[in-house]
Amino acid sequence: MQYVGMYTQVRRNNIKSMLLLLAFPLIMLGMLWVFCAIIFGTENGGYDAYGEVITVFNADETNMHFVQVAPFVAGGVAIWFFIAYFFNAEMVRNATGARSLERRENKRIYNMVENLCMTCGMETPKIFVVDDPQLNAYASGIDQKSYAVTLTTGIIDCLNDEELEGVIAHELTHIRNRDTRLLITSIVFVGIVSTLLSLLVRILFNTFVYGGNSRSSNNSKDNKLGVIVVLLVAVVCMAIAYVFILLTRFAISRKREYMADAGGAELCGNPLALASALRKISGNPGLGDCKRDDIAQLFIAHPQGLTGSGFLSNLFSTHPDINDRIRILEQF
Repeated sequence: MQYVGMYTQVRRNNIKSMLLLLAFPLIMLGMLWVFCAIIFGTENGGYDAYGEVITVFNADETNMHFVQVAPFVAGGVAIWFFIAYFFNAEMVRNATGARSLERRENKRIYNMVENLCMTCGMETPKIFVVDDPQLNAYASGIDQKSYAVTLTTGIIDCLNDEELEGVIAHELTHIRNRDTRLLITSIVFVGIVSTLLSLLVRILFNTFVYGGNSRSSNNSKDNKLGVIVVLLVAVVCMAIAYVFILLTRFAISRKREYMADAGGAELCGNPLALASALRKISGNPGLGDCKRDDIAQLFIAHPQGLTGSGFLSNLFSTHPDINDRIRILEQF
């Protein structure tokens, strides 16, 4: 296995970032148009010879409502995205319970990070630690001010120097390749869609359960039914958008792990040490304080151990099978 080169991978990830930035609003606006088409663009076109209602599609009505609503949706999502994007460092730290690691607390880690950074000519990122006995690590950040490498106390204590250097080299490669920027972008997008979907489902549930009572007038019942139908259509549209965003995220996550393994092996000069580290990590992967699956795609190994080689497993996993990664590294 040969590393394709930092600049090639950076260019590819920059292109992917741009495509993702374009794909997300297109998916959101596409689902908004479908929503307008179903709610406003379908109308009674009379009856056929058998007395059945003929439903016709009114494109003008659909486009009119879409043009009226789209700027507000796009503006709200854009504001949400930029706030989450530029506060990503705090978001990730809060999700994982990470804290800053001082040099006096662990000179061993600082020496490893600084030596590897000097080897590849990159600036030293911030170093954080998570007080967790399980074995994991991740890189994060979108620019030099926010780039960071985070290790659990478990991985620091359980790996020897060569293995730990391999893990750190893997994470530094993610930063060099701009993987972290790409993944933070996808995390923000998934977070927006999942939050909106959860909100719509909760509103739909509350409307269905508490929106009326048995003494309500027929008009009130009809209004309640109309609101439920609108919310149900909105939930379906948002769920479709969520599936598309997830599939994009999964595809982005898997390949970058192989590239970081190759780049990390090349940087530390010891692919067998990285393979050995992955084998130890696979026995106890996790991060107890992190309950967010979107953040977990940053980790060197998924906390829930979502691995496998089947079609569905590969389609819906953020990480490739760790045994495949070990096998490739041992053939490096």
